Amino acid sequence: MAITTVTLSSLSLHSTTTPRLSFLKPTTKLQPLIPICLTQILVSLPPFFSPENQEEVFFDPPTPPEDYIPPPSFDEGPMETEDEIAAAYEELYGPAYSGVSVLGKDVYVMDSKAKKISGWGSRVKKEKIKDGFDERVIQVRRVTKVVKGGKQLHFRAIVVVGDKQGRVGVGVGKAKEVIVAVQKSALNARRNIITVPMTKYLTFPHRSEGDFGAAKVMLRPASPGTGVIAGGAVRIVLEMAGVENALGKQLRSKNALNNARATVVAVQKMRQFSEVARERGIPMEELWK
Repeated sequence: MAITTVTLSSLSLHSTTTPRLSFLKPTTKLQPLIPICLTQILVSLPPFFSPENQEEVFFDPPTPPEDYIPPPSFDEGPMETEDEIAAAYEELYGPAYSGVSVLGKDVYVMDSKAKKISGWGSRVKKEKIKDGFDERVIQVRRVTKVVKGGKQLHFRAIVVVGDKQGRVGVGVGKAKEVIVAVQKSALNARRNIITVPMTKYLTFPHRSEGDFGAAKVMLRPASPGTGVIAGGAVRIVLEMAGVENALGKQLRSKNALNNARATVVAVQKMRQFSEVARERGIPMEELWK
């Protein structure tokens, strides 16, 4: 093994001799690879992979029975109609939503469509909801909210909706404009519809009392021809429900919203004679014995 010595003169930057780049000249030649024959690889494999040990396997399917009918192909049958596809989906996932609420009205009419009027100073106007319910405003008040920058003025509206056939609802809404507040309260009242139990004489089946907050309302049935003898919010709720003969009285607070909701609570406590007889398991004729 040759040992190469390096002197300081050869590393000098001011050397005049030309450096020899001996590593650029290959001193040895690469030996060519020995070709390997494929037969040598096969010979070196274990005897399991030899073609002599492989056996031919034939697939013999069983014979079908005499009454066997091959199923039709997926593409050969007739195309399914939309009704058949809908029926199959309903069988798997249940009936589809038809858009009709429990009250039998279309729920999409509650979200009324907005119409824009072109021109200067135009505002968004909404169509009046046409679902068979009448609206009546009980009260519109100004309310304020004290914030860091001062007071914010809003309007609160109380609206009663009813179809005068035994269904009524009370709602409240707030907005910066009176019209928008009335629309919001009417929409809120439609979400709180209740059914008022009435007899064939359009009166209550029995007396009832209800309270909400500091308000308390007393309701009594009346004979035909009496009319609605009540005042304030109680009278409006009974008239929108379709009650024609009844007695009502506000016993405590005179707050319109609390009295209207107390009337709803009193009505919800009432029950028809048929419901009481069904719960007791007796015919209706035995209720008065």
